[in-house]
Amino acid sequence: MASGSVAARVDLDGRAIKPLTVCLVGGGGFIGSHLCEKLMWETPHRVIAIDVYSDKIQHLLNPGQPWSNRIEFHKINIKHDSRLEGLIKMADLTVNLAAICTPADYNTRPLDTIYSNFIDALPVVKYCSENNKRLIHFSTCEVYGKTVGSFLPKDHPLRKEPEFYVLKEDASPCIFGPIEKQRWSYACAKQLIERLVYAEGAENGLEFTIVRPFNWIGPRMDFIPGIDGPSEGVPRVLACFSNNLLRGEPLKLVDGGESQRTFVYIKDAIEAVLLMIENPDRANGQIFNVGNPDNEVTVKQLAEMMTEVYSKVSGEPILEVPTIDVSSKEFYGEGYDDSDKRIPDMTIINRQLGWNPKTSLWDLLESTLTYQHTTYSHAVKRAMAKPVASSS
Repeated sequence: MASGSVAARVDLDGRAIKPLTVCLVGGGGFIGSHLCEKLMWETPHRVIAIDVYSDKIQHLLNPGQPWSNRIEFHKINIKHDSRLEGLIKMADLTVNLAAICTPADYNTRPLDTIYSNFIDALPVVKYCSENNKRLIHFSTCEVYGKTVGSFLPKDHPLRKEPEFYVLKEDASPCIFGPIEKQRWSYACAKQLIERLVYAEGAENGLEFTIVRPFNWIGPRMDFIPGIDGPSEGVPRVLACFSNNLLRGEPLKLVDGGESQRTFVYIKDAIEAVLLMIENPDRANGQIFNVGNPDNEVTVKQLAEMMTEVYSKVSGEPILEVPTIDVSSKEFYGEGYDDSDKRIPDMTIINRQLGWNPKTSLWDLLESTLTYQHTTYSHAVKRAMAKPVASSS
């Protein structure tokens, strides 16, 4: 953790970096909280954090910290707040992290999902463009949809050729399922806002960078149902599995857990974002995959690994029945569809920013599950011990 004084910083080309003011839209969320920490602890930059919640950054907002004069929080819902443009104008650049990005919502709240990821993002893009401010816009690896290889027969040799499954920012097509598969409402809205950001750059000179995260994992990710989030909610896969482990319940594998994913540690990923912030000449006009192709597993393998890691960090025995299979319809409701593999090509980010992820899947799971156990295990045990009221 940093003291009050922070060493002067230089960019990748050896030039001194002047302290910046960064407007973080969605600064109170999982990614925002880690980015705020990085900026406060290791740089001289200022942060204007905008969000409806501040719980995850409260430790940075408490008075008397060495960085207190460099961070401010504004409780704003960007849907309808006239203060947004003024705050964007006060900053050198804006990082837009605001989104509904939980798969369980794509089916059940498709309208909210589309509005949140497209309509609500429009003012942020517009204000950056009109006021000549840089924009780092967070998209998603879901914009790629399904791989070309997924349309080949299961035993087809071309499925193993990288060009049929590795996802490239400047070459891979975006392939979504049918309109009735509402799961793609998120990816489609995210793709459209990407195209709008790109068009603002082409027509109006907006300086932009688009980030496509590939499963960023770490402490403070998502919520644990009934503890620090709605009891009926379904968080993303890591928090879902964590919740089961904390409760000693089998982990639910949707459709057998055959989908393949890559996972990257949040602290590695935030290094990449800081490089984008501090190297505009290298980042402007670019779309970056940010992931770790070395950390690829099926969701089933992830469940098995998490079961083993949790036993190690908690000291509790491995579950006798660690996993159970559920159908996607049962778990997510009607209209669910999935992408098969998500493996990022890393050529562009490596060439432009020299960034490579460092943390292995085992290490990032150990760090994250240690946090989950330390933070939540007592609260979960208390919740489970409460007698359930009878409905007579």
